[in-house]
Amino acid sequence: MPNFSVTPEMLAKSVLSVPPLARKADYTLDREGNRQILAHLAQGGVTTALYGGNANLYNISVREFAEMVDMLKEIAPSGTWLIPSVGPDYGKSLDQIAILKDHDLPTAMVLPLNFPVTSAGVATGLRRIADAYGRPIIAYVKSLDYISAADLAAVVTDGAICTIKYAVVRQNPKEDIYLSELVQKVDRKIIISGIGERPAISHLMDFGLQGFTSGSVCVAPAMSTGILKALKAGNVAEAERLRAFFMGLEDLRDGVSPLRVLHEAVATAGIADTGPILPFLENITDAKVLSAITAASQKLLAADRAYQSGQVEKQVERA
Repeated sequence: MPNFSVTPEMLAKSVLSVPPLARKADYTLDREGNRQILAHLAQGGVTTALYGGNANLYNISVREFAEMVDMLKEIAPSGTWLIPSVGPDYGKSLDQIAILKDHDLPTAMVLPLNFPVTSAGVATGLRRIADAYGRPIIAYVKSLDYISAADLAAVVTDGAICTIKYAVVRQNPKEDIYLSELVQKVDRKIIISGIGERPAISHLMDFGLQGFTSGSVCVAPAMSTGILKALKAGNVAEAERLRAFFMGLEDLRDGVSPLRVLHEAVATAGIADTGPILPFLENITDAKVLSAITAASQKLLAADRAYQSGQVEKQVERA
């Protein structure tokens, strides 16, 4: 059991990275590739790694889940906060939570299930998963028909949830009835924006959320951290300036596949060889799309290195 609890201050300390999971050609876990990704994040100031959708944990076996947790604990840089995800179905969640009880990780996130679910059923499941774990968990809201704001708030009141990852995509993130209701029912300090840099400014400044998760942070950790620091300081102009660097890669992720594009982006940027994506998904093979990903990921990485060296203004002029 960890000797600490998840607090709002811990959530605000770092961007919550959501990395891909590197694999070898035979689909086995790539220890070195995953070590390189975590080292790149830590070098850029990111100390939290939330393994979930981008790691394709929807399709991981329970046996390999145990291997993954052991591997990540062994290779993570000192001070990195690891959070694995379980599920998305109830039965798999319980099997994986039983494995996590033997590890001193702070919490786990439950992946959202699209079908078959009811709001009351999800609420009951989250309570029982947290009870089996013996500590509060992270709830992940990705669609409006997963769990109602009222039911989610009741689970929080029961002490089963330490954090809510909110990731419902809106055309205008400022207009969000569900999130508006949720922040009235739940302490907004335990809610994090879960859709990367694009809506992060609105979610933190307009709704008062505590932090944000990011996939593209795996390419540009220092600049993503800069966005979080700027928002915490109330410097929206600086956050918007830095966010502009991410939009090329984020547009590709939104247009093709957030998970699959990030998997290739980390590799084409030269950060780590991520290898094949576990079935039922597949790697991107379209040459034009891969070329666009390569250009966007390398440009973002170059900007991040310039930012770390204090030369980002020159990058802005050339962007």
